[in-house]
Amino acid sequence: MVTSPVVNTYPLSSYTFGTKEPKMEKDTSVADRLARMKVNYMKEGMRTSVEAILLVQEHNHPHILLLQIGNTFCKLPGGRLKPGENEIEGLKRKLTSKLGANSPTLVPDWQIGECVAIWWRPNFETIMYPYCPPHITKPKCKKLFLVHLSEREYFAVPKNLKLLAVPLFELYDNVQRYGPVISTIPQQLSRFQFNMITT
Repeated sequence: MVTSPVVNTYPLSSYTFGTKEPKMEKDTSVADRLARMKVNYMKEGMRTSVEAILLVQEHNHPHILLLQIGNTFCKLPGGRLKPGENEIEGLKRKLTSKLGANSPTLVPDWQIGECVAIWWRPNFETIMYPYCPPHITKPKCKKLFLVHLSEREYFAVPKNLKLLAVPLFELYDNVQRYGPVISTIPQQLSRFQFNMITT
């Protein structure tokens, strides 16, 4: 795990992007997803989700890499941990599954940094909170980790998704477009110093 108040960000152009087979969503709608989560919760209990904040820079301004599904919905790369799985190892597994090439020679060097935010879902609705309500005994949890990218990486994007580099100013206070979790990332990153490295 990497902990540093300074985050090196490299130009978007120093990364290589390819494609791989589509990674289909398990659900066709948010309602279907919440229903499936409820069934899984009854079988397996609470599971934590982990997501990655991948930073690059463009025009000396930090950008976050987001996966776009269709033309509207954006999400951070990551997913649910297996029961008993370590958060860091689980996030590396999820990142490799989402963005790693299907080649043992092109495995990205995921340097997982610190947890910058924890969000709580007290029930099976879409609303998440940056705190756990006191009357909730078995909440669902999502943790956001900063990932320190190396200077060069190869990302393989599933054909049914787009990988967007979105500037922090676009995310800031833009709940309508990006939702409450992603739109607050600029505030969560405000304690870090960005070192814009031009190559």
